[in-house]
Amino acid sequence: MSLAITSALASVTAPNAPSATASQPPVQQQAPQPTNTSTDTVTLTEAQQVYNLYNQGQTVPQISSSLSLPVSTVNNYLGISQSGG
Repeated sequence: MSLAITSALASVTAPNAPSATASQPPVQQQAPQPTNTSTDTVTLTEAQQVYNLYNQGQTVPQISSSLSLPVSTVNNYLGISQSGG
């Protein structure tokens, strides 16, 4: 069955195939360009944002201010215990 289909396709496409001549080089087909132009985004949790900022060298008060979180929450995410004193 596949031989019949292959033979049929070969006989159908052969007459329509462009012939390469000395004056015209064969035309190369280009791959289709992707049409999706949206960018991929990732949403980080508060804890992940805290870790990232801390690893970049920001202090706990800076992280607290930039993420609008209480200092105690930032300390909890970082595993810093506060001594009650």
